[in-house]
Amino acid sequence: MQSRSGLPVPDESALAHSVRVADLVRARLADAGGWISFADYMDLVLYAPGLGYYSAGAQKFGPAGDFVTAPGLGSIFARCLARVAGDVLDQLGGGIVLEVGGGTGALAADLLDALRPHPPRQYLLLELSADLRDRQRARLAAQVPDLLDRVQWLDRLPAEPLTGVLIANEVLDALPVERFTMQDGKPRQLGVSLRIGEFSWSTVAAPAALEAEIRAIERDIGSRLPDGYSSEVSLRQPAWLDALAAALGQGLALFTDYGYSRREYYHPQRTDGTLACHYRHHWHADPFFLPGLQDITAWVDFSAAARAASAAGFSVAAYTTQAHFLLASGILQEMATDATGDRAPAPAMAAELRQLLMPGEMGERFKLLALGRDFVPAGELTMRDMRAGL
Repeated sequence: MQSRSGLPVPDESALAHSVRVADLVRARLADAGGWISFADYMDLVLYAPGLGYYSAGAQKFGPAGDFVTAPGLGSIFARCLARVAGDVLDQLGGGIVLEVGGGTGALAADLLDALRPHPPRQYLLLELSADLRDRQRARLAAQVPDLLDRVQWLDRLPAEPLTGVLIANEVLDALPVERFTMQDGKPRQLGVSLRIGEFSWSTVAAPAALEAEIRAIERDIGSRLPDGYSSEVSLRQPAWLDALAAALGQGLALFTDYGYSRREYYHPQRTDGTLACHYRHHWHADPFFLPGLQDITAWVDFSAAARAASAAGFSVAAYTTQAHFLLASGILQEMATDATGDRAPAPAMAAELRQLLMPGEMGERFKLLALGRDFVPAGELTMRDMRAGL
């Protein structure tokens, strides 16, 4: 684990921005009587308009940012997704692609380019950050200028249900989560307060909704969580999936993210959960370090996601590792096309393949959850069906 002293030092402008975010949190604490839930803290430092990590203008993705996502490694990930999306659009007789959280625009640009044989009627990008919208627009204008008229940016989900494909790459992990710890056999909610002027963890009795979810976890894993055990629960995920189900009238939703099934997530040896912070390609576990300048995430409980999706009206079409999804989606054929077409240097292709497929990289840690909405895909989405483990 990186200590604060081992992390890069921000410049004066970035530090001043972090101070403004911290002042916002302090004001919220004052209004709330000195304590807020961790989900509320996470919401503020990540999404507060104009200030939060995902709302402000700092570089987040790629070598100059804080982390790299699969679309940032090259175009192969997007081209594999395009094979699936294209099949779905063909099966539906056409439709729309909705991408939630478009990042740099790399995924949208590469997807649109790969979907030229069967382009969507529209490509919708749900993006709340004005800075990221500008970057996405510039990327698309440079890479697929002839398709830019098909792209529309949204600040909320469509009011009318659409037919097509919904894509969310590394979105589930960014939903604010509640933290809890077990004490005397009972769950306590971990939240944020001030101690000697600094943000600090503090606990209150778990509210009914949080306690009910923790007891459900214990029933699912077949044992009580021991005293001192701490972890996360995404209480906001069901409402979010309800909203997605309302937005997708018919089609397939594809989620790729790092996570586990419930039994793996709440394993007895994982005693401090999965909360992680990313700052300039350093991982650490202090969410109070430089608020507004770092990403804060928690791994996804895919069992919870699948159950909430089913309750919202989705069917679980596939759950598998990213490696098995990409292999079923033709990544080796795409690599062969690159090699014969000299699209990318061989070392770069090998590095991209390694990061996408290898167990120690994204291949096993990342999973694919495919959800059908009044739709059953005609083709196989994976070489390894893991739905029984959810």
